Amino acid sequence: MSRLQFKVEATSPGTRARATTFRTLHNVVQTPLFMPVGTHAVVRSQPNGHLESLGAQILLANTYHLLLRPGPEVFERFGGIHGFMKWPRSVLTDSGGFQIFCLPNDRDMTEEGASFRSYVDGKRILLSPERSIAMQRSIGSDIMMVLDECVPSTVEKARALAAMNITHRWASRSLKARGDSPQSMFAIVQGACFPDLRRESARVLTELPFDGFAIGGLAVGETMSEREDICEMTAELLPQNLPRYLMGVGTPIDLLEAVHRGVDMFDCILPGALAQQGVVFTSLGKRDLRRGVYKFVDGPLDPACTCATCTTHDVAYLHHLGKVREFLGWQLLAHHNIHFYMTLMRRMREHILAGTFLDFYRVERERLVLSDVTAPSSPPSRRPSREKPLQLGHYEVVDSPEGFSSIRHVASGEIMHSVNEPIKEALLLYVDQSGFVESASVTGDPPSSPMPPVVVWDVGLGAATNVMAAIKRYEEAAAAGKQLRPLRIVSFENDLDSLRLALQHPMKFKYLRHAGPHVLLRDGSWQSRTLDIQWSLLEGDFLDRLEEAPVPEFIFFDPFSPRTDSDMWGAACFSAIARRLSGSPVRLMTYSRSTAIRAALLGAGFHVAIGVGSGPKSETTIAFLTGMAERSPRAPVGGLRLLPADWLRRWEASQAKFPFDVPESAREAFAETIRRHPQFQN
Repeated sequence: MSRLQFKVEATSPGTRARATTFRTLHNVVQTPLFMPVGTHAVVRSQPNGHLESLGAQILLANTYHLLLRPGPEVFERFGGIHGFMKWPRSVLTDSGGFQIFCLPNDRDMTEEGASFRSYVDGKRILLSPERSIAMQRSIGSDIMMVLDECVPSTVEKARALAAMNITHRWASRSLKARGDSPQSMFAIVQGACFPDLRRESARVLTELPFDGFAIGGLAVGETMSEREDICEMTAELLPQNLPRYLMGVGTPIDLLEAVHRGVDMFDCILPGALAQQGVVFTSLGKRDLRRGVYKFVDGPLDPACTCATCTTHDVAYLHHLGKVREFLGWQLLAHHNIHFYMTLMRRMREHILAGTFLDFYRVERERLVLSDVTAPSSPPSRRPSREKPLQLGHYEVVDSPEGFSSIRHVASGEIMHSVNEPIKEALLLYVDQSGFVESASVTGDPPSSPMPPVVVWDVGLGAATNVMAAIKRYEEAAAAGKQLRPLRIVSFENDLDSLRLALQHPMKFKYLRHAGPHVLLRDGSWQSRTLDIQWSLLEGDFLDRLEEAPVPEFIFFDPFSPRTDSDMWGAACFSAIARRLSGSPVRLMTYSRSTAIRAALLGAGFHVAIGVGSGPKSETTIAFLTGMAERSPRAPVGGLRLLPADWLRRWEASQAKFPFDVPESAREAFAETIRRHPQFQN
């Protein structure tokens, strides 16, 4: 018999949506239910009191992370997670299965469990079903999740079958490991997007005495329509008298669709993660407060919202907090987003109990997909057709006639790597012509002292194409037996949705089939288990964060073009880079050959050379900061050609020779700086 005293209170006519209650060790829970994610025993930016006032009934914490830090001894000393974090209501602990999934190249899978290296102290750890449950017993969560093997929903059937079978064996071992603990335990149905595997997984697991069942392995590569179909089919296979939990999903429209299909419980990091990027959900649709249109807007984020953020602050102030990267802005927007989720769940429950959910569903499924960049005359349909590009935030996937896929910025129409296959263009334009692998290679006898790292700045992470190209070449060199200096990559990005979107479609962006991007999004950094590679993320405005990064030898400068991202291409930006580097040897690669941008580089003190052609461009640009003044401008430098004197004559005659941010009053002095540049003195 279930430990949860589960009861179905109502099922709304014409839909499978249901309102239920159950009792944990700490409180009575009402569903439909959203659980804020407190991975490290804290919901980021939100005090416990705020979460209580918002109506959070259960928080989700992660066994994998809490095992590494602070460890089981701390929880045992404090009598469990409730005493440790002073949270009076329920806690559900995930087992660590998804974290195993995020380390495909940084762990070893066996029947016994998953062996991986701790990101805290570098020690090897075996996470077995027994150890996962032992840790969850130490944590003292109300609901424990069994250890499972999660695979991308797009894998081949044989791989999905193997993962499903090991999940079943681990579920049985997890159940035995619980012993006499009063904590509840949920099993996880796997099987990717194969209906027969999902049926088999549900059949095997429902024969075991679990207290509830989760639908796992979704939101990891499948389309929205595939996710809805698998969710509906799997929910039908689960017992009516136990809770159903859809793991890691998702947006408000995802929650609405899943409740319609009979799911009770949800968790997702999106309310806080999107708030950190300035994105909020409102009754008017999703709004991105980074947009300049909000600079002077008074009034609340959402006129229908009663949260403290909306009743206290104007939109313009919240926009300002985001621009200056003030932590309070993130906190206020996250508070609003969690309130929005909680209100949505409460309204769904009310309509289920009243028998009016179907009408509510028909209205909300149109409203919840609106955004501040949606054309009012043609709101997007609830479920995009397969012919239309898949979208996330401001980005969409576009397929080229040549057989590769790219990411497009919807508002501007700009496509990342539009003509050549993205990974090939990244190798050609940024990685191979930079010579960074040659610079990283060590010749002769191994040095007696530690080698200094090769530092690369990746300015404009995008869909991580340039970084993955660099890591590819570095790994190839290591495999060929080359002795290499350590590699340190720092990526700068203010909108991670393009990478998130690409990661959702691994068949279209095969270069992302690597542990690095998944872990970077989750933790903000990634370290290779086998090579001395470290990759970190500095999120936000580049100019606000460049002082935090170590001085590089190479810069992959790849923001959107000046019409979309003008601040990144002005004289001020390149001057800030030059000041940060203080004359250190550096090589900067960029796709632009614009006269004004080359002038901005020269004005900042760079020497400018002609880079390889790429796509429709006959040439691109490479810039250097040191060691160039004594060289002949006609002589190749590292196989490259400096801009000749003829370029200076053409620049003098150009009608667009000044960077956009050089005012009229300063243009003559700027022009004289270009004329006197050492590059043109010979």
